[in-house]
Amino acid sequence: MTSSLFNLPRWKKRAIIILLDLILIPLAVWSSFALRLGTWQPPLNDGIWMLFLAPLVTIPIFIRLGLYRAVIRFIGGQQAVVSVLKGVTLSTLILASVAIITSWQGIPRSVFLIYWGTAFLFIGGSRYLVRLLYTYRYLHIEKNHVIIYGAGSSGIQLAQALAGNQEYRVVAYLDDNPSLHKAIIQGLQVYKSEQLPHLVEKLNINQLFMAMPSLSKARKSEILQSLEPLPIHILTVPSMSELISGERKIDELREIEVDELLGRDSVSPDQELLTACITGQTVMITGAGGSIGSELCRQALKLAPSKLLLFEASEFALYSIDSELNKLLATEQPQLPKSILVPVLGSVQNQTRLEEVIQQYQVHTVYHAAAYKHVPLVEHNPIEGIRNNTFGTLYTALAAKNCNVRNFVFISTDKAVRPTNVMGASKRMAELTLQALAEQPSRTLFSMVRFGNVLGSSGSVVPLFRKQIQMGGPITITHPEIIRYFMTIPEAAQLVIQAGALAKGGEVFLLDMGEPVKIIDLARRMVHLSGYTIKDSQNPDGQIELKFTGLRPGEKLYEELLIDSKADKTTHPKVFKAHENYLPWADLEPVLAKLEKACQQRDAQQIQSILESYVSGFKGHVQVETIPVPIQTSKKSANLAFFTAR
Repeated sequence: MTSSLFNLPRWKKRAIIILLDLILIPLAVWSSFALRLGTWQPPLNDGIWMLFLAPLVTIPIFIRLGLYRAVIRFIGGQQAVVSVLKGVTLSTLILASVAIITSWQGIPRSVFLIYWGTAFLFIGGSRYLVRLLYTYRYLHIEKNHVIIYGAGSSGIQLAQALAGNQEYRVVAYLDDNPSLHKAIIQGLQVYKSEQLPHLVEKLNINQLFMAMPSLSKARKSEILQSLEPLPIHILTVPSMSELISGERKIDELREIEVDELLGRDSVSPDQELLTACITGQTVMITGAGGSIGSELCRQALKLAPSKLLLFEASEFALYSIDSELNKLLATEQPQLPKSILVPVLGSVQNQTRLEEVIQQYQVHTVYHAAAYKHVPLVEHNPIEGIRNNTFGTLYTALAAKNCNVRNFVFISTDKAVRPTNVMGASKRMAELTLQALAEQPSRTLFSMVRFGNVLGSSGSVVPLFRKQIQMGGPITITHPEIIRYFMTIPEAAQLVIQAGALAKGGEVFLLDMGEPVKIIDLARRMVHLSGYTIKDSQNPDGQIELKFTGLRPGEKLYEELLIDSKADKTTHPKVFKAHENYLPWADLEPVLAKLEKACQQRDAQQIQSILESYVSGFKGHVQVETIPVPIQTSKKSANLAFFTAR
């Protein structure tokens, strides 16, 4: 029966509530006389007119106050009390005024005060009873039991937004504020965070929603560490900036991001350093469609350059970032002209194309992010890796130098330090090239920024782990002892821009990556916070298995940022300056010529020898795969085979 009532159309439910009030209001009048006169059969005298007048006065007031428009099962307790109190008080005053003006006989004055109380009790009680019936039915529907961490305004708004949700049922709040403990907020009790393990079993909780958008990352990381052992899935509300901007709503819950696990609170950027090389200037970003390049584009656009050149070899990647930036331009910076964005198709291995573009647009600053960075892929394609990473950097730098570009900032990697793979060696050769060019007479300031893994990039383990968890495992990890540094892409891009502004020429800047993280610990935390358990020898009934696949070709157990042991501080607390040995250009130029010739001849032994001689600590192995050429039976097919082999 209750299900049928709650599923009626809105207008029918309103009609039922109005009909109920038409009965309850006269009942309140009769009850006020009975209580005043002490008998169940009170003489009403002229008070009989109140039986008819009271509903005629009160119902329109309730309509005016919107009491019949509110959905009773969702209306807040305080809101319902205030609305009913206003309506009953106003109707009581009107009835009392009418009685005085018309000199009704036989109506004690105290009847109106008693009527005020009984009407409030009957009308308010009917609403409460409806909520009670709905709650009883709601409690007996199978749903995910949720507890909200944070009983502040965000937590209360989230609970209200989830009221009546077909998937979740909020059963309680958690909060660290002692003054809120044991408080009842909209029918839900607030508990201490220490009580959560007991509550998980008692209230059958399987999900926790964090509703503290303004909490610092360090504090959030502490809380997540305490929650990790519990078998519950943890989601969080959007950040305060997303809520304020209207980008997301309070009930648009998301998974915990890994940077929240790491607890890295980013330093507020130095606005002077951010704008120094970008605002009002022409900026070119190579590899604009990549994970780092695209974020550099987003950050640069916010700083209002006069022109932003998106240089990219991949047509699809260029189309994607150009479309995204045009949308950002229209929504967030409509004051800037659309012509500010210039998408350019081109390869960094084509110096002529680079000089043509730089000269045409009179570029002031180049951020060189174009690179092949996937270690195993470059191991299988070492010559292409060297051509793109080393010689692509050389050609881009020479183009910038020849066209008098003011600032050239190269995005390097921690894998360039004592590399065990060709990718790292090719990036270190690129660093040596720029260090040597920086010593040459030039108007261009060359600098390098070296950092480790970025969260969410195309090569990051984080999206891979999340996908594997969603599929039920296993999670694949190369080695149980492997360690990596992590940083968010936006933080890395901002620091790259600021480091570039600090350049005087030839510096290798290092970004503070925080504490290193064991990949296996990261995987375990992601599993636990997703509400699953690890399946291993100690827990054979677990849900997600960790599978070790062995180190990939060229992969190291841990990465380093320094070749020597010292780094100097700069004016920015998260940017340091390394001391790295390098060759003068006169000595390096013939080495690059030999390396280029070895690449053309696909001479793996010569490439290996050059990298071992000039890249400090290189322990990789260059193995050039040959393309098999089938035996041909015709002149035409023989010619095809020749070009294929080339």
